Amino acid sequence: MGRCWSLMTWPVSFIAFTNQAETFMELIKKFFRVIFKGFDGLRKFLHLLLLLVIFGVLIGALQSSIPKPPSDAALVIRPVGEIVEQPSGDAFDRALAEARGMGGSETTLRDLTDAIAAAKDDKRIKTLVLEFDEMSGAGQPTLDEFSRAITDFRKSGKKVVATGLGYSRDTYYVAAHADEVYLDPQGLVVLEGYERYRNYYKSALDKLGIDINVFRVGTYKSAVEPYIRDDMSPADREASQAFVNSLWETYVGVVAKARGLKPEDLRTYADTLATQVRAAKGDTAKVALDANLVTALKTPIQVEERVIALSSKDEETESYRSVTLKDYLRVVRAEDKISKHPDSRIAVIIGSGEIVDGGGGGGVIAGDDTAELIRKARLDQDIKALVLRIDSPGGSVTASEKIYRELVAFKRTKRPVVISMGDLAASGGYYISAPADEIWASPATITGSIGIFGLFPTAPRTFEKLGIGVDGVGTTPLSGELRIDRPIGPAASMLLQSTIEHGYEEFLARVALGRKKTRDKIDKIAQGRVWTGRDALRLGLVDKLGSLDEAVASAAKRASLAEGKFERDYLEAEKSVPQQLLTNLEAKAAALVLKTVNAEALGGFGLGAMASLEGPTRAAVLAARRDFSPTERSVLRFNRYAVQGQVYAHCFCTPY
Repeated sequence: MGRCWSLMTWPVSFIAFTNQAETFMELIKKFFRVIFKGFDGLRKFLHLLLLLVIFGVLIGALQSSIPKPPSDAALVIRPVGEIVEQPSGDAFDRALAEARGMGGSETTLRDLTDAIAAAKDDKRIKTLVLEFDEMSGAGQPTLDEFSRAITDFRKSGKKVVATGLGYSRDTYYVAAHADEVYLDPQGLVVLEGYERYRNYYKSALDKLGIDINVFRVGTYKSAVEPYIRDDMSPADREASQAFVNSLWETYVGVVAKARGLKPEDLRTYADTLATQVRAAKGDTAKVALDANLVTALKTPIQVEERVIALSSKDEETESYRSVTLKDYLRVVRAEDKISKHPDSRIAVIIGSGEIVDGGGGGGVIAGDDTAELIRKARLDQDIKALVLRIDSPGGSVTASEKIYRELVAFKRTKRPVVISMGDLAASGGYYISAPADEIWASPATITGSIGIFGLFPTAPRTFEKLGIGVDGVGTTPLSGELRIDRPIGPAASMLLQSTIEHGYEEFLARVALGRKKTRDKIDKIAQGRVWTGRDALRLGLVDKLGSLDEAVASAAKRASLAEGKFERDYLEAEKSVPQQLLTNLEAKAAALVLKTVNAEALGGFGLGAMASLEGPTRAAVLAARRDFSPTERSVLRFNRYAVQGQVYAHCFCTPY
């Protein structure tokens, strides 16, 4: 029995011993776990610290030291590409486009006007030099803002020198406002006027078997015409001719006044340039000089000598002392960071591009983002007024309505809302302007186009050609009527057209309320027709003609803010620190990629070939690129706007 007991109790003893051993091991494990956790926490802390150091180094590397402009210097402004209200695309795309030297490079209007305004009273700056060989163009209102800044700079008594291998319609508009305009002895001044030509796709779509079902309101709502016609309609021709004539009259008047010429002399130059050049045996520069379009014919070296006389000589470079636009802006913006009137601010929101739903990057007016910026201004009691700068042909009705509602909410706070129209504020661009207390436009702003449309593409003939049939059953009159492989049915057509008509009535009501006019009076000047700013003033669609600065000053007056007693606060969609860093890294990466790629290996006009072109050749290629751009834009717009069932307030009315 004893042995038996011993055999039976051994497992119990063993288990007890095992439990004690396991308890001891657990203690050991816990001890080391605590130690390891401490080491792991230290490791994570060190990793975080190292990461912060790396971020700091990267930020430091990406943000080079701010250069100091030399004394007695010339501020040199070389606009690159188009002058725009807001840059389009992301940093990587912009850097690639800039390095390629092809369309896509841009200069923002705000950069130009800010730099010129600062240089006016800056004792370090003695003269302003404008070089136009890299500028491709801009809308006339944008050019007018640029020119106004130059005219204001000249009030300081400092000279403005414009120089170029040649001048186009747009570059000459700005150059004409300089004290001295120089042209290369082999250069040319071409004032090509304004035109409005579009591609029409009906026959092409018929060959493809694609039907574009259009729903619209407005006699002049021609946005959809390229997809249902092969030529311009009489109504569109009438409206288009009227507004390009108005643009040209404004152009001739402004430029002639700036150069001290008679408008008829400028028209004669533009109309008879070819015959004048033939009579001068091809000497295009002499023709421009004889017409007093330029001060003198000078080579780049001669222009350099003239600028040295106006500023000072840099003994190291043997040229004049100078500072670039980019470097000068970094200086003046760093010097002007401290807010003088933080509790009295006027919010300025720039809305540039097509109006789209949701969020978005540069180059569009994203409904969600823009509405959020307006809401942010509304909730900030230190903001005493809101100025919305609009440069848009319109777009999504739902996004436009979202922005409209936020502007109405801001107005309910009894603070003024002022609209400043840029090159375009048409259709949806006018829709979001409607609730403003006051609307400013340029004489050449393209506005109006009060109307909406919808597109519904179907392709049953394409399916038939491919031998694909379609058949089936449904439960309601709408069943199967909104399919791409079947013709649109009568119930769906009635539904969509009714929606469009209701939207148009809403549009009229919004405008009538804002403009304090009857619905019928607005309808007479609506119908989708576009107007210039000068015509819009006569019709009561805008209140005053003037610049963004004048619109801001008017907003300040409405808010009872004395001149010099408020700050202009540009509101932009905020980026987190990682997003800002990523943006900088993308731009640097693009530049690095382009530096390491051999352009010759790409052949033709490859990645860097355009950068090697100079003078008239480069200008010609840029002009050709600009001329082809409308076709590209038209095709891309069709792709974007041919979304089944969507409704748009859009004007395809930019004159190029």
